[in-house]
Amino acid sequence: MSASINCKELADYFALPVHGGLNPACVFKVEGKPYAIEEYYLDDLKHTVCVKLPYQSIEEPVIVMEMYEVAVSLIQSFDELEMKNSRWQVYTLHSCVTLEEQSGIFLATVPGYRKIVLATNIAESSVTIPDVKYVIDFCLTRTLVCDKETNYQSLRLCWASKANCNQRKGRAGRVSKGYCYRLVHKNFWTDFMPENLIPEILRCPLGAAVLKIKKLDMGGPKALLATALSPPSMGDIERTVLDLKELGALKTCVQAEDPHDGELTFLGRVLAQLPVDLHLGKLIVLGHVFGCLEECIIIAAALSLRNFFVVPFKQYVSGYRNKLFFSENSKSDCIAIVNAFKVKFAHLFRLSVTNRFYCDFWAVLICLIGNVAFQFQVAELYYNLKKRVSAFNMYVETESSAMDQECVYKQRFFLQVAIAGAFYPNYFTFAKYDEEIAVRCLAGKDPKTTVMLKNIPPYGYLYHKELQSLFRQCGQVKSIAYDGSKAFVEFFRNPMEGFKILPAVYLSVKMSQLKIPLELNIHYPDDIERQLQDVRVASVKSPRVNVDCQNQTVEPVEISFGTPQQSKMFPDHLLSIKITEIVEVGHFWGYRIEEENMTALQALAAEIDHYNLVDELMSPRPGLVCLAPLTHLEGRGYGRARILYVCGDFAEVFFVDCGNRSKVPLKKLKHIPSCLQELPFQALEFKMCKMRPSAKSLVCGERWSYSANQRFASLVNGYPILVKVYSVVCSVLHVDVFHYLECKELVNIRDVLIEECYAELAEESYESRQSHDLLNGLFLDQGNKEEVPVSSRKEKKYIIEKLLNWLSDNKSDTPTYKVTSVVILVYHYMTLLLTLLEWRRKLEVPLVIRAYLMPSIVHCTFCW
Repeated sequence: MSASINCKELADYFALPVHGGLNPACVFKVEGKPYAIEEYYLDDLKHTVCVKLPYQSIEEPVIVMEMYEVAVSLIQSFDELEMKNSRWQVYTLHSCVTLEEQSGIFLATVPGYRKIVLATNIAESSVTIPDVKYVIDFCLTRTLVCDKETNYQSLRLCWASKANCNQRKGRAGRVSKGYCYRLVHKNFWTDFMPENLIPEILRCPLGAAVLKIKKLDMGGPKALLATALSPPSMGDIERTVLDLKELGALKTCVQAEDPHDGELTFLGRVLAQLPVDLHLGKLIVLGHVFGCLEECIIIAAALSLRNFFVVPFKQYVSGYRNKLFFSENSKSDCIAIVNAFKVKFAHLFRLSVTNRFYCDFWAVLICLIGNVAFQFQVAELYYNLKKRVSAFNMYVETESSAMDQECVYKQRFFLQVAIAGAFYPNYFTFAKYDEEIAVRCLAGKDPKTTVMLKNIPPYGYLYHKELQSLFRQCGQVKSIAYDGSKAFVEFFRNPMEGFKILPAVYLSVKMSQLKIPLELNIHYPDDIERQLQDVRVASVKSPRVNVDCQNQTVEPVEISFGTPQQSKMFPDHLLSIKITEIVEVGHFWGYRIEEENMTALQALAAEIDHYNLVDELMSPRPGLVCLAPLTHLEGRGYGRARILYVCGDFAEVFFVDCGNRSKVPLKKLKHIPSCLQELPFQALEFKMCKMRPSAKSLVCGERWSYSANQRFASLVNGYPILVKVYSVVCSVLHVDVFHYLECKELVNIRDVLIEECYAELAEESYESRQSHDLLNGLFLDQGNKEEVPVSSRKEKKYIIEKLLNWLSDNKSDTPTYKVTSVVILVYHYMTLLLTLLEWRRKLEVPLVIRAYLMPSIVHCTFCW
């Protein structure tokens, strides 16, 4: 056989008693005739590689950078020795590679190239590549280890055994003489490397084995497991039994003679019958209880095999984007798996482009699940699990009629309850954040749409196109604000979305976690300053500059948290507005209907009608400002609009002066003259202050329920609306909203929603309170800063434009400057616990199931 085993240990274990002693079982050895393989260690490479060989410790299994350099030097020496290879073909081989990447490994090498396979220990016995001549072994492996506290398994890096390394050596010498280079010192190999790895029974959970023992009625778990070839410790067995009782798989009986034993429960009998992890088995049972059995079986099938989301080599951000897309803003891998599975196999997923960002559907699917064989493995296990649970009268319901949006939210909520009960007590939590520090770090930018970068080089604003390109894989960049050595990258937000963290921000965080370097090709500051000659450069070396990525303009600005002009724009009295679009409860768009504002809108409409709009828009794209027909108003012509997304021959646009949206044919979109584009937009975004959803309105982590949205619409539609500005945060007006009833009484809509239990009082954020104090004049003395003279701004703008022109003309090679990304993200919250706490009193579930869930709620500590 291919794998290496300890023959003596097996022979002794199966020994037979003979004349008062033990006679080991017979061992037959059949020697093959492989080609010779020469072995080398680090000590043999002292004169071969020009790298300082590092010290190695048994307690710290790690690959340091010098070891990678040794491997590269070895490959280069192979090329020099053979004198026939000048280029390399590099392939990766691990458990998650796509089918296309796998097939390239077995192809014949192209003449003039050397094939290099970077493999995990999957290549030890599962794959045979005949033309391997050299093996470079770091003598490390990732092994499944069970955490003693959580009883969960994780992959950890450790030193491989000599048996594993000999298996790796056997990859060479199949068709010719082979060479094996072990990148450890010879004495380290002799004295410290283990002969064999620790058996799986000693490092993995014993729960499934104990359940099998109880199902087959083979006696006590401790007595039977003590007879194993490598028996686990009594402490591990006792802890496993207690975990099974906490899971609900074994009965808890205080009067039993042995507290570390127990009878199987119904849940235990089901778990013993399912070929999945015990927590995944419990997920299936809870799925049956809460009416989401199909979804839970899908999750169990996908997680039982391996990572459902195949990530091509070095495309981690793209893979994470696919997860975010299919998780429907829940950030849950389990929910993403359900949606992706249904798309591929059941075709139940419907892509909504009316209120979500547009996505190339098939491109996502191809990148998402690239291994066809794995797809069918998941499907096969899914149908296997369906068949097995049917023996316990658990059946997947046939597809019912279409559900309304609130029913969909409730269904997903019950799925989250099942997930919470199954994986207790292991949850993901978010730490507390300091709003004041976040606001100060982001210089007043919205943390839900903005990330911050440090270590920006001098004159960093000159390379804004490069920086924009680096973040293009995350999302559409709206603007980049430079402040000294910091840059604030703000992503485009759909005006019709709620106040949620943008997927682009999460993707930027992922880039930071993966330590993906952001590199800018820059010029030396001395070369730049020579272009300025006698001009004073201190003012433009690290100034405050804003780059509008939409219009490609670079302007010197003053960044501050607020200005006294805000109090003039929104005085301390009620404003009359017309609501044009409701996003959700308390979040809406509109415009002021005072005489001055209406006159400005009429003048703008007249100016638009003055132009001869005959040219069609050549390249419509999301975020572009153009002119679109005002389909919602009869007798009106065109209005200024921003494209939200493009789908086929139509585009959904947002009218920036009215605040509503419309679907418009692409051929009717017109180019906007630059003089019209520079005028301020008249539409205003509003958010009701001091209010949040109540338990009645909060459904499955969504901000507001359908009934709450309907009630809010009934309170504001058809009534004269007045607002009083509380604060201005990131261009959003936080307001109190009033309307007149039939008795001419002024009523605060927030009070009505609270009285009807749709909402409850909440404290405003730190930034909102700060803005409120500023508007009230408490900090006007700090806001009254000296205005930058017009001549000074013009001079800065002239110098910046001069440098940009010089940079565009200079295409010479430049050195690389690394920018370290430090992402600030603060508005996280854990929706699952909040939902459970506020809905548990409404759950009409059997008492035995409530017993499962209550510990999940009581004993978990969450940080908000």
